[in-house]
Amino acid sequence: MSLAFLKNHPFAVEAYFKSSLVLTYAVAAAEIKHMIPACLELDTFEDKWAFIAIAVVQTKHLRPKGFPQWLGNDFILTGYRIFVRYTTTAGKRLRGLYIIGSETDKKKMQIMGNTFTHYNYKTTDISLTEEGSIVNVQSKQSDLDIAVDVGEAVLPPDSPFHDWKEARRFAGPLPFTFTYDEPSKKVVIIEGVRTNWTPAPVHVIRSNAGFINKLGLKDIRLANAFIINNVPYYWKSGKTELWKG
Repeated sequence: MSLAFLKNHPFAVEAYFKSSLVLTYAVAAAEIKHMIPACLELDTFEDKWAFIAIAVVQTKHLRPKGFPQWLGNDFILTGYRIFVRYTTTAGKRLRGLYIIGSETDKKKMQIMGNTFTHYNYKTTDISLTEEGSIVNVQSKQSDLDIAVDVGEAVLPPDSPFHDWKEARRFAGPLPFTFTYDEPSKKVVIIEGVRTNWTPAPVHVIRSNAGFINKLGLKDIRLANAFIINNVPYYWKSGKTELWKG
């Protein structure tokens, strides 16, 4: 019997987000269109800009939903994702994310993540530290060096957005994540559920990301950055649809 179905997020998962730091980059849509499957389309701004985001999340008590907290685990999760849209078989258009890379600080999360999702986790030496209002994220293995000041709300100077309100409306947190299994032509839709989700803009001091650098994108710029703290969160079990495109 094939166990491939296990990778389709077969059960709900819950965690407490101690923090979630997200940096979003704008890139010419034509440069990354080839990076998403045909069942998805890029979610563009002004018919030109597409977006890649880095999310660094400190989770506590991550576990199957309904299990006691003491069975959960604490991890740092880093996700690299593209903003996309998907039209369901019922004709509903959803905005969400397509994962192109995932990292974690512990081997246990890599094993579990790659058993129950298509996110392709890798273990790395990532660390997150706070010094006053400065949050630092670093990883030598992943060539990651990010520093933000949570005490300032500054939109990056080259951002395509005119103000934070516009950036928040377009490139803020999105509830859906999509994966696609080419052999079976199945789309997996995973919905995240949260309360008290209030992103606060931050000032980016440094934003080097080896994963992004290796993509070799010519026209890429930091679009916005925000942080969210102390939020209960859970992911519903994945829903699958057969793509007939």
